Amino acid sequence: MVRIALAQINPTIGDLPGNTALVQRYVEQAKAAGADVVAFPEMVVTGYPPDDLLLKKSFIADSNAALETIASTTTGIAAVIGFVDHNNDRLYNAAALISDGRIAGIYRKHHLPNYGVFDERRFFSSGDEIVLAEIDGLTFGVTICEDLWLESGPHVDCAIAGAQLVINLNASPYHAGKGGERLSLLSRRARRNGIALAYVNCVGGADEVIFDGQSSVVSPEGTLIARAGQFCEELLVFDIDPEGETPAGGEERDDSPAAGRQAALGDAGTVVVVSLNWHPEPDPDPVTPRIAPELDAAGEVYGALVLGVRDYMAKNGFQQAMVGISGGIDSALTAAIAVDAIGAQNVLGLSNPSEFTSSQSIQDAKQLSESLGFKLITMPIGLPLAAMRRTLEEDFAGSEYSVADQNLQARIRGNLWMYVSNQTGRLLLSTGNKSEMAVGYATLYGDMAGGFAVLKDVPKTLVYRLSEWRNRQGEAIPPAIIERPPTAELAPGQLDTDSLPPYEVLDPILKEYVENHLGIDEIAALGFDRAMVKRIAQMVDRAEYKRRQSAPGIKVTSRAFGRDRRLPITNRYLPE
Repeated sequence: MVRIALAQINPTIGDLPGNTALVQRYVEQAKAAGADVVAFPEMVVTGYPPDDLLLKKSFIADSNAALETIASTTTGIAAVIGFVDHNNDRLYNAAALISDGRIAGIYRKHHLPNYGVFDERRFFSSGDEIVLAEIDGLTFGVTICEDLWLESGPHVDCAIAGAQLVINLNASPYHAGKGGERLSLLSRRARRNGIALAYVNCVGGADEVIFDGQSSVVSPEGTLIARAGQFCEELLVFDIDPEGETPAGGEERDDSPAAGRQAALGDAGTVVVVSLNWHPEPDPDPVTPRIAPELDAAGEVYGALVLGVRDYMAKNGFQQAMVGISGGIDSALTAAIAVDAIGAQNVLGLSNPSEFTSSQSIQDAKQLSESLGFKLITMPIGLPLAAMRRTLEEDFAGSEYSVADQNLQARIRGNLWMYVSNQTGRLLLSTGNKSEMAVGYATLYGDMAGGFAVLKDVPKTLVYRLSEWRNRQGEAIPPAIIERPPTAELAPGQLDTDSLPPYEVLDPILKEYVENHLGIDEIAALGFDRAMVKRIAQMVDRAEYKRRQSAPGIKVTSRAFGRDRRLPITNRYLPE
């Protein structure tokens, strides 16, 4: 029996000493659990994605020194550790196989993703070797992330060459429903190739990107036999019997040496066999692998947002946050997420009523702060607004009340928020949602002000579902906030529907246009009014300049603004 541990941990990009200590700590935990092999996520030494840090020679040299430190202290257990390999002036996304305090072998990732948030071909070269490791009668292969997503990836060659298990190292970003997609993929790959698969993923926030964990193990029959939790660090331990029966769907194993395995592969690639030549202790009592329950659809998105706020703040040195509290649902949900991420004692709310703010909004803001337990400061904007109007009066006397006057109020609020942020060292969390950001229903330097945009990738209809989900865990958001029609309260009797279609109409069209890249006619063919689709598409495209100036925000959909979706600001291809 061979015991494998999957170390689902939360590294920080560029924190080489911190990541080294984290890996070493989990190596010791794996040893204490009786593991023979411990596997870590993709590029765990550097954190993922390091982007243009990879262009710094000093960073590469320091990261490789960190790996050597890890290797030298890893004894009494074998380890598989993701790192950046530098060889002949080329960089590789790689995995080091460590045994007896030394690097015994290196696997280099074959398939480099270059879509969505990924940009690996900018930095890395592709590997071409198949790497197998042998320990205590078990032969396992190593692959990295995208290698497994291609049906004909190197896991196939590992199976042909005699692997009983393939360990796949990942930094797999989260979007809603990603866990089900991964499990389906693992099951298909395992059944088709007759091998067990161990999928170790990292967890944590890296700017806009969230890694959700859910490291998993499936049997050769495609059955889930172990799974770590979502949005938390965990050591997932399982046993595998090298003497077990031939896996279902697989052929008889080739137990020949490397030359025989190479012959079986033909021209598919070069096989490198690494002997992890230490002698494990006698088998401990069998472990019962854990299968963590999955969160429901709204719960996992909420968990991603909480983790995103917590990690962005912690990894960038912020201990406290502030939120502009309008009495509306977006700021209420943002405040609830902030409180759940860092504690109510670390959250400050600012209410900035104007002549258009209803008494209901003021009351709801106060009730929200009492329900969640954060401090609320009220700073009316009447005086600064009157001063600004007097300043503008000489040149703009007699002008009709317009969007410029609405935006002036939003920008006064933004100035007050940023003053308090600067004065107190708190991170200002902006509250705009994806629907608003998509169509430009937001004010530059006003409600868009802030250092981190919590709901930037959360459509308005999902904002409501998340608020209702949060209240089912214990009422946090006053029901009146959820039930009221949405309004910016920047003009008399204003409602969002004065400027936008109802969100129940807007959001499905935005999903098709932004996330699925469908054109106007394609979306209209789905049953939407063509004139409405055209209007929304033009609003989206014309608002690109605003989004380019917005704060980073947490990705929770399949395609978010920013790293996922990159369009030019100067662009005459507007939908006709």
